[in-house]
Amino acid sequence: MKIAMIGTGYVGLVSGVCFSDFGHEVVCVDKDPVKIDKLNRGEVPIYEPGLDALMEKNVQAGRLSFTLDLTSALDGAEAVFIAVGTPTRRGDGHADLSYVMAAAEEIAQITNSYIVIVTKSTVPVGTNRRVKQTVAKANPNLDFDVASNPEFLREGAAIDDFMKPDRVVVGVQTDRAAEVMADIYRPLYLRDFPIVTTDLESAEMIKYAANAFLATKITFVNEIAALCEKVGADVKQVSKGIGMDGRIGNKFLHAGPGYGGSCFPKDTKALARIGQEHAVPMQITETVIKVNEETKRRMIDKLLDLCGGSFNCKTIAILGATFKPNTDDMRDAPSLTIVPALVGGGAKVRVVDPQGQHEGEALLPGVHWIEDAYKAVQNADLVVLLTEWNEFRALDLKKVARKMATPHMADLRNIYSPKDAKRAGFTAYQSIGRVGYSGD
Repeated sequence: MKIAMIGTGYVGLVSGVCFSDFGHEVVCVDKDPVKIDKLNRGEVPIYEPGLDALMEKNVQAGRLSFTLDLTSALDGAEAVFIAVGTPTRRGDGHADLSYVMAAAEEIAQITNSYIVIVTKSTVPVGTNRRVKQTVAKANPNLDFDVASNPEFLREGAAIDDFMKPDRVVVGVQTDRAAEVMADIYRPLYLRDFPIVTTDLESAEMIKYAANAFLATKITFVNEIAALCEKVGADVKQVSKGIGMDGRIGNKFLHAGPGYGGSCFPKDTKALARIGQEHAVPMQITETVIKVNEETKRRMIDKLLDLCGGSFNCKTIAILGATFKPNTDDMRDAPSLTIVPALVGGGAKVRVVDPQGQHEGEALLPGVHWIEDAYKAVQNADLVVLLTEWNEFRALDLKKVARKMATPHMADLRNIYSPKDAKRAGFTAYQSIGRVGYSGD
């Protein structure tokens, strides 16, 4: 089957590459000529492990191509996926649907044969019906269906998530559309991966509900972590204990400096806004948003305590800037709240991140980017573990402590233990949800 994919951002590119690996002919379309030129040269504009090799394989097989020309991409296509951005709209917290609607109208103006228009972007409930109205108005004679097919890709593990999903969600209105979607996902049907077929609204809601629930788990354990610090409990043991309950599960129960990324911040705000518009306040989700921001600010207080009450003239090494490891995504990363507070307080900040510098240079002005963690901690007053990249999980802590002017550590991902840090020579250590020490 021929498929057109509109948008070569994270979702569109990963989806297009994976669909081509299913055996479909996929044409990815974007309006950015620089991005298309890079893709046609075999350069992947995002960092996602394994994506470059899979893309090269399918381009060479003739199943995957990239173009600026939507007309040629739609020629002979049985389905077109809209995978454009839906950023949070300034002022009201709602998802900006202008790119989705522009794509729908352009599809209507170009195509003249039956096609299924599939929304892959994360969109508020009711959007697919709006897409249908937009297309029908732009081309009243077009024979088409709409479908909702939200993505559930984790950055850093997106290919595996696409190829071995927990489930695929498909929202449709007609049997004809359902058959096209079944053909697209046939390789997953054959391997017995769950395909959940629903109405349009339920498919749209599943995406928001899933992300809001996961964000809630993260925020809940971060609140528990704050309480653990006060009462002398260890949040890692608490998380392990409650995660063994099959009704709860152990995923997304790792205490840290707050969630970030492209999905959770945007989708929780959008769900809260949808609830407000329908007079059904999403009070839990609204609280999650509030507590997550408070969690990030609480991290700044930890660092301030480790710096003796002032950041002024302190040299601070930040290990990790992206919102999670194995991605170059800086969107809503805790570093964007924490690092500016350090710089604003007069600190000299050095940042190490395997993939974050390209985006981070513009987002974190006033910092010095260094490639090596051991160079970053030289004569530093504080080292902050902010993103749990593998290369930061096995540091020689004794070597780190020896290099520092003041061997203080803020382990905001609980990679190490207070015992590890003390044995290595750190005179002060703080983590999340565990009793630290100072001045020993």
